[in-house]
Amino acid sequence: MAEEKATRAHVFISGRVQGVGFRYSTRLKAQALDLTGWVKNLWDGRVEALFEGPEPAVRQAVAWCRHGDPPARVEQIEVTYGPASGEFHDFRVKS
Repeated sequence: MAEEKATRAHVFISGRVQGVGFRYSTRLKAQALDLTGWVKNLWDGRVEALFEGPEPAVRQAVAWCRHGDPPARVEQIEVTYGPASGEFHDFRVKS
């Protein structure tokens, strides 16, 4: 069986996503899916995340970002897919 193709998703999440543990919940979800990358808060109130790994797992992480965990309230997400770079070894919360 061929190895699963690695994919990258660059995601911007808008809504009530800062100050509600969204980054840490995102990290837990990414780790559960065995993804690499990072998540961080942006100055404008959005959260930015980059996921890399097998395409089905990356798509699951993006689907999770559409709602997050309570008390987050996601209003919009923007996603760009591309090939994985392979530069990450784990999933981190960036400051």
